[in-house]
Amino acid sequence: MFRVMFKVRDNYRVEEVKAEIAQRMQELHEGEQDVTVVSPDAMLSTFDDILRALTLGVAGIAGISLVVAGILVMNVTLMSVKQRTAEIGLLKAIGAPAAQVRTLFLTEAALVAFAGALLGMALGSVLVALGRQLYPSIPFATPGWAIWAALGLAVGTALVFAWLPAQQAARLEPVDALGRR
Repeated sequence: MFRVMFKVRDNYRVEEVKAEIAQRMQELHEGEQDVTVVSPDAMLSTFDDILRALTLGVAGIAGISLVVAGILVMNVTLMSVKQRTAEIGLLKAIGAPAAQVRTLFLTEAALVAFAGALLGMALGSVLVALGRQLYPSIPFATPGWAIWAALGLAVGTALVFAWLPAQQAARLEPVDALGRR
């Protein structure tokens, strides 16, 4: 026998029942204590620990993905600044303040991130619908807060990582920018 499952009634204490079962098993096994009695609370605690470890692992992977995506956004924004240096110089020469130039590049990064997030959410919705079709007994669903959080996180990451190239564009002097064609 490997396992004994039991359900304790409401008016009994689980720890007392565990102790009695362990004592009775020890008596049945000639005084040898070779049985471990595990309560449902202990099993739930073990599952909780496993799920916590899995959650941390997924969070780590998500964090790495955000950094990689942020670096990609930074590189795209930096290339955009380099290719549009003359335009930046012209904007600055006609009186555009640094904040307006910075906002231009940050808005561009936010729009690209927003479009990418919408595409990702559409793909995720298709996968959830496919999961529902393949396994109707499993209640596949995406909570509304997760959709909004994903959208906010995508745009927020893009803005954070695009700040440095946008700041670099905002600091360009009009004469220097126009001469760099």
